[in-house]
This record gives sequence, structure tokens and C-alpha cells, in this order.
Amino acid sequence: MYNTVMEKLHIPVLLSEVLANLQPHPGEKYLDLTAGYGGHAREILDVTRQYKDSVLVDRDEFAINYLEDEFPSDIEIKYTDFYSAVFQLYERGKTFDLILADFGVSSPQLDMEERGFSFKYDSPLDMRMDQKQTLTAKDIINKYSERELAEIFIKYGEEKPGHAKLLAREIVHHRPIHTTKELAELIARKSHYSKTHPATRIFQAVRIVVNSELEQIEDTLPLLPKLLNPNGRLGIITFHSLEDRLVKDFFKAASSHGEESELTILTKKPIVAGDVELAINPRARSAKLRVAKRN
Repeated sequence: MYNTVMEKLHIPVLLSEVLANLQPHPGEKYLDLTAGYGGHAREILDVTRQYKDSVLVDRDEFAINYLEDEFPSDIEIKYTDFYSAVFQLYERGKTFDLILADFGVSSPQLDMEERGFSFKYDSPLDMRMDQKQTLTAKDIINKYSERELAEIFIKYGEEKPGHAKLLAREIVHHRPIHTTKELAELIARKSHYSKTHPATRIFQAVRIVVNSELEQIEDTLPLLPKLLNPNGRLGIITFHSLEDRLVKDFFKAASSHGEESELTILTKKPIVAGDVELAINPRARSAKLRVAKRN
């Protein structure tokens, strides 16, 4: 029952676009760095049928339990963050024909109230993708200095400096803050509403810091071409401008050395969800897919 619920909750974004651009073929080896609940992996492995030499990675214990239940026992499943996985696979000399990374938060993470990712619920401030780690959103909100909070909101939430400083000051003044609802209501009282809830950027910023998301991406990207076989394809899905900028800049740098370039970019512009997918899965609205090929 739990696995069925998780599968329904998590709709893989840009699935048809991923398949069309990665073009999996029978026998190809696949690495999924953010396998989640296996939406992309299931469809790709249905084509490749290459389980023994493929690897699924996730740092979320719930996702790992699901993957171990749902996928054949001969596929390697790694319970770790994607940078650690990439480094370990590189050290082992492993290579793949297809690599996919979906850097977004999964729907089950957002929808499981106790995880504290969403301000839709009155939940403990947590936001950890990996339940083994100690740093939580509660630690950041209640222990970081006013200056540190403002810098986080500006850098990772792309909040305007004046408003970021105001919110940081208010948070420090109202400590301790224990729940997502407390934090969201405090932010709302000091903000103007727009198309999105005013807490959206702040929650994004705190989540990024809790999970070292951008540092993980920056450290991982340079290693990915080394894990690809010649003509291997790399697909990366991002969900906000900070992530997409890192991927865009890396692809550009890795493809700008003529015949010595590691990669050839296959998507000149990022691929986004169409109207049909957006009607079914509104969370796909910010997803962007970029694809490159190993030279």
C-alpha cells in the first residue's frame, strides 16, 4: 500500500522528453543519480533491460526502501548523496551510456507532513533529504545569526536585500520558531503577496542550505563526463534558476574546446513541460531539462 501511494504521489517530470532526448537502447548501462521513486528509471530500464550494470542512487531512506522493493535484486542501489555516489563510481572505474539527474525535491518529500519541506502543513522545521544528517531547518532558523540568515535569503532565495534583512531580523526577534507554519506566517506578515506565497523563496533558501544542494551540484558536474562512455548521454533536470545556471555554464564550458571538448550539447535551449503535463502535474512548471552527449 505504501509503495502504491508513493508511486502515485510522485509523477516523474518531463518523462517523454527525457526518453526522447536520452534515446535509451537495449543493453545500455544506466545511472540515475536521483532515482527517487523510480519513475524515470522504470521507463528507461524497460528499454535497456540492463539491470546488472546499472545503478540507482538516492539519499532519502524512504526512496531507497521503495527502490529495493520495486526493482530487480541485480541492480545496484546506493543509499548516499549524488556527489558521493559519483565519486565512488569514478574511483571504481565505472562508466555508463546514460546518466540522469533530477535535482528537484520529490513530491513525496513535499507531501509527507513530517518532513517539514512544505508550509502547507504545521510540521517540524526539518527539510532533510537525508534523515541521517544532523543539520535541520530548525537549526538554521534558530541558531544562525541575523546576518547569516539575510545572506542565505539573498543568495539562495534570490530575495531583495532589504526584505531579506527585514525577515532575518524578524526571525531572530521571534525565536524560538519550531514549525513550518510559524515560519511561513511570520514571513507572510512582513511581506507582500505575489503569484506565489511570500515564504516560497525563504523555504527554498533554507532547504538548499540544509541539503548543501548547490555545492553538491558544483562538485558533481565536472565528474559526470568521466562516467560516460563515448556517445553516452547526460540529462539533467533543474527546478530553479540557481541550479539551471550551474548546469548551463558547465555544459557551455565542457563543449567549448573544439575537438577536445568533453561534451556536445544536444539541447540548445532547455526543454520545459508542455500544457498537457502541466495540467496533470503543476509542479513541473519550473522544470528544465538539458541534455549533452559525450564526445
